[in-house]
Amino acid sequence: MINAELKKIYCPMTETAFYILLSLQVERHGYSIMQHVEDITDGRISLGPGTLYGTLSKMKNDELIEIVKQQGKRKIYRTTDIGMQLLHIEKERIAELYKNSERTE
Repeated sequence: MINAELKKIYCPMTETAFYILLSLQVERHGYSIMQHVEDITDGRISLGPGTLYGTLSKMKNDELIEIVKQQGKRKIYRTTDIGMQLLHIEKERIAELYKNSERTE
């Protein structure tokens, strides 16, 4: 269950947070996240290491993601149930924005 404080912090979500949670629906390490985000945004978003690892650290502390294993120095992350719930809320918010933008008066 998402507490009100987390919802207040992450909703609405930054693009960085959104794309990290989206990427971590499957297990990935940091560099793989950067590549995936760049690929799915056709290069529009290029996450730098400072932004990525700072956000990963915050999300881990907030229990939105977890480390599932470590391969040498590489940490492999995935989204937790709480992270998936927040991602779902954000997707619904974006869908509502899109739907409302299509309305004409």
